[in-house]
Amino acid sequence: MLRRFVFALCLLVAAFAARPALAGETAAEKAADTYAKQEIAAAPALGNLPDYSLPPDKLALSQEKYRKLTAVEFISDSWGLLSLLLLLGLGVVGWMNRTALRFSNRWAQGYTFLFLWLLVGSLLSLPIDLYSQNLQRHYGLSVQGWGSWFADQGKGFALGWIFGGLVLMLLFWVIRKLPRMWWFAFWVCTWPILFAVIFAGPYVNYLFNHYEPLQKSNPELVKKLEEVCAKGHMDIPPERMFLMKASEKVTTLNADVEGYGASKRVVVWDNTISKATPDEILMIFGHESGHYVLKHIETTIPFVEGLLLVDLLLGYWFVNFAIRKWGAKWQIADQQSWGAFAVLMLTFSVLNLVSQSSGNAFSRAHEHAADIYGQEVIHGLVPSPQATTQNAFDLLGTLGYSEPNPSPFYIWWSYDHPPVGYRAAFGRAYDPWAPGMEPKYFKK
Repeated sequence: MLRRFVFALCLLVAAFAARPALAGETAAEKAADTYAKQEIAAAPALGNLPDYSLPPDKLALSQEKYRKLTAVEFISDSWGLLSLLLLLGLGVVGWMNRTALRFSNRWAQGYTFLFLWLLVGSLLSLPIDLYSQNLQRHYGLSVQGWGSWFADQGKGFALGWIFGGLVLMLLFWVIRKLPRMWWFAFWVCTWPILFAVIFAGPYVNYLFNHYEPLQKSNPELVKKLEEVCAKGHMDIPPERMFLMKASEKVTTLNADVEGYGASKRVVVWDNTISKATPDEILMIFGHESGHYVLKHIETTIPFVEGLLLVDLLLGYWFVNFAIRKWGAKWQIADQQSWGAFAVLMLTFSVLNLVSQSSGNAFSRAHEHAADIYGQEVIHGLVPSPQATTQNAFDLLGTLGYSEPNPSPFYIWWSYDHPPVGYRAAFGRAYDPWAPGMEPKYFKK
């Protein structure tokens, strides 16, 4: 009965979270969507679109980058799963477990096991990570030196070990106390953990990037951004607007909404300010403010938690099944052994491959909604929202060597944003202020 209740709860949570993605399509949205899809259908695979095209040399580079990064992604996913099986089958996880048990204190055991787990995992993924970063440098998307890159890897490792250790200790404490219901009890605990992670995000980012108040560096831009905030009825005061020195590491453009509650803020990259026009910056900021106003963080959390509940339930079943069947070979006695964590991670890896496309589709729906909001909120603040939106995406795509017309399968599998070509074509055609049309978020 409880399991049926849990599955019903998962469906309800996912349905609630998906409401923004399933919101009714307006006539203007449908017309622009049809226009963009027809333009894409008429274009050659990986070729230029009328509304987003690259010069021949950059088009060739984008196609080359697309093929290489696609291969890297599939190799990375496959290697991640295979390496877990090898660590279990070759007894490496069993060795980690025995090494941790040399300590009598459970906290020392847990942190020792996690340190070894993270260290071995980092070394196994290092060749792919190095190659990926080298590709970013080769195409001019990254200007980060190797010393800085390795420093960031070290910081990430330390954060994962320190705070991941707390989560690991909580997990195994719950497993000991509730051996048959730990999956549900731990899931309940993940809600405040997830909120805490989102809340702390802006402060953690200070370890990796340099920030300064946007008011200090560009007061004129802040005034323009305040106009967008006023139109959207957003409570984002100037002191929550920051400039990030992204140019120290990358050449691409971005802006984002970080944090939650008292830590929520808008961050604009310095690359965006130096390479985009003021109107294009307003569009990018309008998009990010759309995430803020449309409460995408609040709706993403229950969606993620719904998937996590299913993952934990299936993980509970598989951990106990796998240990009964292969536990002796893997040198894992039961679900309370530290090595059971590796079996749980194996379950999560498989389930992530299955659910990845669903999570990306959910994210693409949010990004599309933010695109629409961003274009509507700058209406009246820029001469032409359509031209501004198309130009902004054209600039984003050109600087990032984004392929104009990627494979539909790869979009379904890997894209958490709509393709740049679609976004540019949609933005050019989206005109909810035309006769007979109606804006989606700013009613006439």
